Amino acid sequence: MKLWQKNIDVDPSVEQFTIGNDREMDLYLAQADVLGSMAHITMLESIRLLSAAEWKELLAELRNIYHLAESGQFVIEEGVEDVHSQVELMLTRKLGDKGKKIHSGRSRNDQVLVDLKLFTRKAIQTLTDEISELIDILIAQSNRYKDILMPGYTHLQIAMPSSFGLWFGAYAEGLTDDLQLLQAAYKICNRNPLGSAAGYGSSFPLNRQMTTDLLGFDSMNYNAVYAQMGRGKMERTVSVALAAVAATLSKLAFDACLFSSQNFGFIRLPAEFTTGSSIMPHKKNPDVFELTRAKCNRIQSIPQQITLITNNLPSGYFRDLQMTKEIFLPAFGELSDCISMTGRMLQAVEINPHILEDDKYTPMFSVEKVNNLVLQGLPFRDAYKQVGLEIEAGTFTATKQVHHIHEGSIGNLCNDRIKAMKTAIIAGFHFERMDKAIEKLIGE
Repeated sequence: MKLWQKNIDVDPSVEQFTIGNDREMDLYLAQADVLGSMAHITMLESIRLLSAAEWKELLAELRNIYHLAESGQFVIEEGVEDVHSQVELMLTRKLGDKGKKIHSGRSRNDQVLVDLKLFTRKAIQTLTDEISELIDILIAQSNRYKDILMPGYTHLQIAMPSSFGLWFGAYAEGLTDDLQLLQAAYKICNRNPLGSAAGYGSSFPLNRQMTTDLLGFDSMNYNAVYAQMGRGKMERTVSVALAAVAATLSKLAFDACLFSSQNFGFIRLPAEFTTGSSIMPHKKNPDVFELTRAKCNRIQSIPQQITLITNNLPSGYFRDLQMTKEIFLPAFGELSDCISMTGRMLQAVEINPHILEDDKYTPMFSVEKVNNLVLQGLPFRDAYKQVGLEIEAGTFTATKQVHHIHEGSIGNLCNDRIKAMKTAIIAGFHFERMDKAIEKLIGE
């Protein structure tokens, strides 16, 4: 079944080439497609393109289809082109010609636009909850291990004293910044394109503000041409935010792999979170963190992939845009898995409290000694030279203690402020508006 087909059968090879993986990708959009149709037919009834009786029957059946999709039982049948065609087919089978009326005043162009936005903003909400939970884990571990010192590095050379409090807390604040970027992407996503039709509006007196309110969007994409131009742009913008989260996780994963190696020995991963070797019985490999790093690096390529598909297109719709779905839609689940596994690993990690007993780390206290000499009145450059000469002569000694009290230092982590910032950012999404609108639409 094809919504556009008339009396000519398309060559099967052309059909296979043009549909590609679209049917599989459209399963991601099934719930969103039904929600968009619920709002659309409610608006059609208000402008008398549907009778009240037709609207009630269609709405009731769409709710049944929604719950089918929600439970994972929705399928796109063989020979049906996409999710839009499948929903319309199911309605027509059940309600006859009334099912064919739901497409009045819209195109598959604005239909897929609204589907993508509804799917994406819900996926962002889920990711936000998961990132928030991971931030809480990081802050809890930061507070728990705040007094255990570890080496800090620059150029992968031993640099200055750090702590596990700083290390865990750094990633908590990094993810909090990533949430700010994700919120900006959400706001760009949360605008209603429905009613822009094929990109040039409709001669029907559509009430676009009504569908905007019914679906809980912040506003609409006002210009019909721009609404269509937003296809690809929204996906690219959101994927930049996903890539930021992925970059933070990838760096954390690299740290964890490095710090758990025998050459460092800063942390130990429990045996049940590692894998072994087929030939070396002693091996405990950090495969989860290695795969997290690889998956997150792949996610960071998504903005570039979408750009390369869309960057040389003029205004209007082109089939090229279909290709963005198979890059964009699965990314949320993959990033979610990485967040979940990272959280589990970090909660189970064992910290080595005896790192600094190894004398090779003694030079990292050189700055502490320089600063102490400055406090005693020696000019900084003279103090720096004096300590440097001691290190070269092998006579340098240090007290392996630090007294850092400024904001964001070992002795003043500011974790409470990071958590407060996270809370404020999440409140700024205003997910409750979306939730209330959708609950009302599906009758819950």
